[in-house]
Amino acid sequence: MINKDSLLPYRVLDLGDERGVLCGRILADLGADVIKVERPGGDTSRNIGPYYGGNADPEKSLFWFAYNANKRGITLDIESSAGQEVFKELVSKTDVIIESFPPGYMAELGLDYTTLSKFNPRLIMTSITPFGQTGPHSDFKASDLVCMAMSGFLYMTGDTDRAPVQIGIPQAYFHGSSEAAVATLVALHYMEATGEGQYIDVSIQHSIISPTANAVPSWEMSSTILPRVGNLRGGVSPNIKQRQLWKCKDGYLNFWILGGGFGEKSNRALTRWMAEEGMSDAFIDSIDWHNFDQSKVKPEEQEHLEDMVAKFFMTHTKEELFQQAVERQISMAPVSNPKDILENLQLKDREFFINVKHDDLDRDIFYPGSFVKISSEPQITIRRRAPRIGEHNKEVFAELNINHPQTDSQ
Repeated sequence: MINKDSLLPYRVLDLGDERGVLCGRILADLGADVIKVERPGGDTSRNIGPYYGGNADPEKSLFWFAYNANKRGITLDIESSAGQEVFKELVSKTDVIIESFPPGYMAELGLDYTTLSKFNPRLIMTSITPFGQTGPHSDFKASDLVCMAMSGFLYMTGDTDRAPVQIGIPQAYFHGSSEAAVATLVALHYMEATGEGQYIDVSIQHSIISPTANAVPSWEMSSTILPRVGNLRGGVSPNIKQRQLWKCKDGYLNFWILGGGFGEKSNRALTRWMAEEGMSDAFIDSIDWHNFDQSKVKPEEQEHLEDMVAKFFMTHTKEELFQQAVERQISMAPVSNPKDILENLQLKDREFFINVKHDDLDRDIFYPGSFVKISSEPQITIRRRAPRIGEHNKEVFAELNINHPQTDSQ
């Protein structure tokens, strides 16, 4: 049975590259024994920078460190006949396989789910690809950017007068990996109830469509296709684009001038504070926030209101605005930079950041910690650094009583 607090009983073979690496990390964080299976010489995702120390080194990729912590690592050439036989032995003692090869690759090697499930009927195999295993696009190659574009997400990202742009860092692969992890957990519960494994087909394009959810009600409610509006928010009305990010004395904050009951309370509290400091005017003082409808505000009124609010925010620091927002119950939040996050009192109190020992570097590295806290042992934390190439070959094959000729470090 699944431990209510941990995936400790389960073994996972993680063959995923950057498209699926987060799936294995999530399962490892939850307690599963995730064994990263790399080709001899190392996985291609080791070549993703930046690198510890600044010099390109497959053993010092910070991407690798981040998404392979809590995993053990072995090397195995699954394209060789000997490697395939060893892999089948591993599968017979495994609960889950994660892979992100192109559709058909595993079948060409005789390692598809239909074949492998004969060795282990309880086996769960999770495949993560850009467009899934079937359909006219299933064989297409795609980067993270292509998946973002073909999901429709990219259409809404960028400035009004320019072509779409990618958001700050790649996201599509991580969405696909996260949904793959959730699907794998569901399959584990099903396996425990029925004794049957399952094949899970994850399309990254499918998964990245989910974050476009606000585009759907915008169409259903007002027949509006959300446009690109930079750092503003569209869809309120054809003429209004809501400002969300505001500059203050020492950075930026997030705040929306909203209508409805939620907006009424926050807007009234903010404008009352502005009046106290002599930064309101007759127009703002006359607004009936109870009946305020953002979609019916005239553009010139919206512009004037935002100009006044913007001038007010520039008279205060992020900390001053945050403290007053809490006290006055105004819905706003400071935009944290990396320094702010590291110094955040809430995160410090919850001991979010932890030191992870890197014996290979002869030092500790500061990591973001667990994404959730639980009340009993074992805690979700980083138990081990990411593996070096083939680091656990001898350990894993001896533990599983599998004869593998390649048990050196490479």
